[in-house]
Amino acid sequence: MLNVFTLVNGRLFQEEIEFPGALTDLQPVWVDLESPTQEEKGWIQQHFGLSIPSDVVDDDLEESARFYEEDNGELHIRSDFLIDAEDNSKGPDPKPARNVRVAFILSKNVLFSIHGEDLPVFRLLRLRARRIPALIEDAKDVLLKLYDADAEYSADALEGIYDGLEKVSARVLTQDVNDQVAGAALTAIAREEDLNGRIRRNVMDTRRALSFMMRSRMLNAEQFEEARQILRDIDSLDSHTAFLFDKINFLMDATVGFININQNKIIKIFSVASVALLPPTLIASIYGMNFKSIPELEWSHGYLYALGLMVASVAAPFIYFRRKGWLR
Repeated sequence: MLNVFTLVNGRLFQEEIEFPGALTDLQPVWVDLESPTQEEKGWIQQHFGLSIPSDVVDDDLEESARFYEEDNGELHIRSDFLIDAEDNSKGPDPKPARNVRVAFILSKNVLFSIHGEDLPVFRLLRLRARRIPALIEDAKDVLLKLYDADAEYSADALEGIYDGLEKVSARVLTQDVNDQVAGAALTAIAREEDLNGRIRRNVMDTRRALSFMMRSRMLNAEQFEEARQILRDIDSLDSHTAFLFDKINFLMDATVGFININQNKIIKIFSVASVALLPPTLIASIYGMNFKSIPELEWSHGYLYALGLMVASVAAPFIYFRRKGWLR
């Protein structure tokens, strides 16, 4: 899918391109390619003179290939953008939270973005740019606003983690935790921990991209100050991710502790039963030796005596354990 964005009265105007002739009279500031075909890449090369390699959004790029500038002035940036699980659950095929690689190429005052799927950050920017006049003035503003929206989207995802962990805390710390509740809690904790880690990686990648833009001296004074403000917003998220990491560890330890308590209760039952069965086993083995001095051979009620003694020997440990509170 090929979308071209032009500025009309200070607002972004989107137009989906379905044939190469539609690019002739356009002066875009942003060209967005979502899962582009070879034909669409050919249109870009023919009209803008930009060659898009096939591995532009590969995940196995070297660190040195993520941010660099060509000799002809083209600026290349590779960034990861977050997709929360809540956005994935709206479709017919829900997917877990993940980071999606996006390739940015800034060439001749036009921003080209290439990615494999639609991103909520991109949708948010398109919505804002259509409603707010003078939000974007050039291609660099588009890139900065994308990173600004990405930081805000990460903050919203962190709020979602807070809400999710509060629900887990209510289940784990305010009611009896059986194995089923503990299993559901561990699943929810693992999901939130994965999302928290992805957010931390996402903001780290955004910080590196903004630092590269500031070092490359491609920004004017106003854009440079905006980039610094975005970096301050990102820095404020670090303390939240660290706190959530500690909270996740606490809930994980608490849940595992409840699981161990439930397992210990089961082991305690077997331990009490084994201890209680030792005396009757001893009595049975003694009477089974058939010594003449044992009443079994000379007393007609020997079997009843032995059975009663076995029952008494079983009851005595249980009464003692119950008074100690070990059976509760």
